[in-house]
Formats: sequence, structure tokens, C-alpha cells
Amino acid sequence: MANKPVLAEQRLLDVKLGDLPPWFAKADYTPKGVLGAFRRGYQRYFNKYINVKRGGLPGISMILTAYVVVSYYFVYDNTKHDMWRKHH
Repeated sequence: MANKPVLAEQRLLDVKLGDLPPWFAKADYTPKGVLGAFRRGYQRYFNKYINVKRGGLPGISMILTAYVVVSYYFVYDNTKHDMWRKHH
């Protein structure tokens, strides 16, 4: 039987619902830990969608979609006021 990884080393999708509070408590929230988490996530994304023999549209389209969502978030205050303005 394979050894179960330590709770702090498990990915979020592998954690059972009852183990969520202890998993969040054991996470490393220091700047170094957060930077490491972002780095691991980027490497996982890059190796799954970008660094492949036959690349496709999904990896690039996710980046473009994220760019559009973030751009809309930053200009939402300006567009919100324009939506309610009457143009006569």
C-alpha cells in the first residue's frame, strides 16, 4: 500500500472535505511560500498546455481569456458610469 502524502503536501483536489480546515491551517502563507505556490502552478500550467509536442489552442486561449477578464475588471468603474449615462 502506498504511503499517503503529508496533508500539507497534498494538492487541493486531493484533500477530502473534512480535511480542508487543517489543510488550510498547515499551508505556508509566508511570501516565500506564496511565491512558491504561484511558481508551481505556473510550471504545472506551462508543462500541461504550452510545453507540449503538438500545442493547440486551449493554452493560449486561457491566457487571452484571463487577460480580457483582468482588463475588464480594471476598467469596470469607468464603464459602469457610462452605462447609466443618458445620451441625447
